[in-house]
Amino acid sequence: MIDPVTLIAFLPAALALNLTPGADMMFCFGQGLRSGPRAAIAASAGISLGSLAHVTLAGLGLGAAVAAMPWLFDVIRWVGVGYLLYLAWTAICNGAAPPDAPGKPAKHAFREGLVVNLTNPKVILFVLAFIPQFIDPGAGPILMQFLILGAVIALGGFFVNSGVGLMAGGASRHLVDNRRAGRLLGWITGGIFAALAVRLAVLERA
Repeated sequence: MIDPVTLIAFLPAALALNLTPGADMMFCFGQGLRSGPRAAIAASAGISLGSLAHVTLAGLGLGAAVAAMPWLFDVIRWVGVGYLLYLAWTAICNGAAPPDAPGKPAKHAFREGLVVNLTNPKVILFVLAFIPQFIDPGAGPILMQFLILGAVIALGGFFVNSGVGLMAGGASRHLVDNRRAGRLLGWITGGIFAALAVRLAVLERA
């Protein structure tokens, strides 16, 4: 359905996109610091699922509505800002999870990654700008081409973001036995989430 030459050209572009530090990578890094490796992987999976949802919306043409209606863009954006600030507050209040903590934080991390990705309307606008360059209207259903190319990005992002989160989680496991270090990790994680909120509120608007 997708020309092999087009797919070969798309792969390095998608890889470069996955390796570029951004909000998703920093979010998984923060989750790794906050709750350990399992949470980082779960957050990365949530982000990848959110990316596929954005790709589906773009393929259906709904992304044009976000681009055409600034008020809808702002509503979604401010929901994301509020959620990130909530995560920052909880990270600061709770600190890093102790090594013997139950798996609940990892389960929450999947949901948090999904919500953070879905409430960033810039993602769907980026998808609308990036993926159509590799779409051939004569090669078959456009939605299916969107989904295939989007799956490549989501899968690559999952592995890259998981790797970053795993490194952060491995480092945090050596520090959380110390209560003071655990509190410091909580503040660092909260700072990361707060910075992402500011980025979404200010820089993303531009």
